Amino acid sequence: MELNCKTAEMELEQAGILNPGDWVAHSRFVALACRNIASRCKDLSPDMAYCFGLLHDIGRYAGVSSEKHLIDGYRFCMERGWEKAAQVCISHAFMIQDIKTSIGRFDMSQEDYEFMERFVKNAVYDDYDRLVQLCDALALPTGFCLLEKRFVDVAIRYGASPILVERWKKILEIKNRFEEKINGSIYKLLPGVVENSFS
Repeated sequence: MELNCKTAEMELEQAGILNPGDWVAHSRFVALACRNIASRCKDLSPDMAYCFGLLHDIGRYAGVSSEKHLIDGYRFCMERGWEKAAQVCISHAFMIQDIKTSIGRFDMSQEDYEFMERFVKNAVYDDYDRLVQLCDALALPTGFCLLEKRFVDVAIRYGASPILVERWKKILEIKNRFEEKINGSIYKLLPGVVENSFS
């Protein structure tokens, strides 16, 4: 099955029926942010970036879970032949390529954990991986927001571990990378970011 915007939108819609929740709206805003930023990057396809954003949390179709949604999403995409989307399903949670930097629970089998540990360590990230990592931190279910607002949102839900600060530093580094690529602020490409951040 070919991965395109229409297919990705359809899969997200179906996944949202199987497991309704804020994650669906969040995924849509991540996808829009990915598309808007990629449209200013010569070496990225806005449509593919949009697809990867839509599908990054697709593993949540299987039900409420913590880190299990990463491997569920990986398998979902691999079954359809979407290898890069499958990688993004895991890589979006590991801006630092070390499974110990996770902020969630490993609610999966030991075999799946060990697979994911190897995968994260050996994955070759490109700017699609980095873009989804960034945009995941720019999107609430209600719209775009400043990174710092999302940082606090995640810290409240998962707790403030020491590794959280290292993750934040990495996201800010990725933000700087993309702002150099687009020669400007990413926030100018996110409609409603001011209103949503301060509402």
